[in-house]
Amino acid sequence: MSYMWHNDIKKRIVIVDDHPLVIEGFKNVIQGNDQLELTGQFNTAASFMNFGGMPEINVVLLDITLPDGNGIELCREIKKNWPHIIILGISNLSERSIIRQMLQSGANGYLLKTADAADILACILEALEGNVALSNEVKQSFDLEELKQPPEVPELTKREIQILKMLAEGKKSAEIAEKLYISPLTVKTHRATLLQKLHTGTLVIAINKAKEYGLL
Repeated sequence: MSYMWHNDIKKRIVIVDDHPLVIEGFKNVIQGNDQLELTGQFNTAASFMNFGGMPEINVVLLDITLPDGNGIELCREIKKNWPHIIILGISNLSERSIIRQMLQSGANGYLLKTADAADILACILEALEGNVALSNEVKQSFDLEELKQPPEVPELTKREIQILKMLAEGKKSAEIAEKLYISPLTVKTHRATLLQKLHTGTLVIAINKAKEYGLL
């Protein structure tokens, strides 16, 4: 597929990621294409949001997990203030719920950091053409229409939701146990049940899924 712009102006791209090797890999892809120009790289959400050149940006390659923020929430903020910016979520996470949340937050695509240079470039150019761009591994695992479908909401008890909210606030099992007058072992049991019901082994993903389902 060939990609043609209406003028000779290079498309300006910004990378928001805190992993040096990842940044270097994306830089090599961008700098190796004469249609693209890297105009900034940021390690935190705050440093990016303080950038004064937002109106000139065409594309943001946005990490899902940043030291000071959530890439999904940052995506919403960017789209709210600068709707013209094309956002591609980048992550090592291939969880369906994460990808769905990113797309529903306004992202124009999602690619895994394990994608090769050709795949990354194809996604960037595809998004610039106005299409939803998914890296090959994501395409092979999930159908785009499937990702657009509303998720099936698991049934959680009031106690499970209560504990999940406290976990989302960063509280430890011992602290939750003390506040709810239950044993730490009971909290850990509830936590294990929550991960099972939300089909993940990671608390961060469980919390993201719960938010997507409207449980938090």
